[in-house]
Amino acid sequence: MSKNVLITGASGMVGGLVLDLCLKHREVKSITSLVRHPSGINHDKLNEVIVDDFLKLDEDAPYFRTIDVVYYCIGVYTGAVDRDTFRMITVDYPEYLAKVLVKRHSEIVFCFLSGAGADRSEKSRFMFAKDKGVIENRLSVMAFKSFHAFRPGYIYPVTPRQEPNFTYRISRWLYPIIKLLGSNASIKSTELAEVMFQAGIKGYNLEIFENRDIKSRA
Repeated sequence: MSKNVLITGASGMVGGLVLDLCLKHREVKSITSLVRHPSGINHDKLNEVIVDDFLKLDEDAPYFRTIDVVYYCIGVYTGAVDRDTFRMITVDYPEYLAKVLVKRHSEIVFCFLSGAGADRSEKSRFMFAKDKGVIENRLSVMAFKSFHAFRPGYIYPVTPRQEPNFTYRISRWLYPIIKLLGSNASIKSTELAEVMFQAGIKGYNLEIFENRDIKSRA
């Protein structure tokens, strides 16, 4: 059965790969991509919607009524923004989008790019772990057909990119060593994108995908 897909974060490393898989797969009928700036990609399946404020979406937009699968890939690096902005991007954005969608159509598979260490007790002293745990909890109880949270460790960019900070530059250089640290330490960007994509299209009986769970299905 053909799927209508909504994706956020398609300009990012993982979101871009998920978008490419959606464009190429015959089971994907249409793709609505919420973006801040046009990507320049032209495809019959793709409808890019320019969003200035992710907390002021057009809730009456017709595409919100027909979505079958959501790939939520928006994220922000720790230290890149202040505390309030980090919380807004990490928690408020996906929660608001989810509420808009659930109002119109509950038979949705929601695939959320989280991160290793997400703390659902919401007690972590680390901003990233706490906020990812908060939003996982909030999305988990919404009336979706299914919800999947993906918690990768270090994501190795298969396609070289401009690394966002010094830590990621070092991590890329150390990747051969990081791989030796076990199945929860790292994942290739292409592996993560493929498993997220398949979760949305085929479905999996697992809500939380730790790094090792992603690798086992890649």
